[in-house]
Amino acid sequence: MKFVKSAVLALGLLLAAHGTVSAQPADAPAAAGATTTANAPLVDFRAIGAGLVILGAAMGIGGLTKSAVESMARQPETAAQIQTAMIISAALIEGVTFFALIIILLQG
Repeated sequence: MKFVKSAVLALGLLLAAHGTVSAQPADAPAAAGATTTANAPLVDFRAIGAGLVILGAAMGIGGLTKSAVESMARQPETAAQIQTAMIISAALIEGVTFFALIIILLQG
């Protein structure tokens, strides 16, 4: 949980700094031979979104696996049923993750 709080804080600081950082005003002339775009974003929000999706999926599958292994340790006779349910749940989490990544990467 501490890692999640740190990641959210870092993301918040990055987004707060996004509006304050600029190399030069948009109307300043470019250096000789250099090309610039006035409205180019400093941060690619698609990359941040993809990272958050992967982080969420990793935490979800990790928690699922942890719970399943603990359950199998407590009741070894139900290990096959727990393992089957775990694999189906992990596959559903991965499916949603891939869908979210496709949506994020197709934007823009």
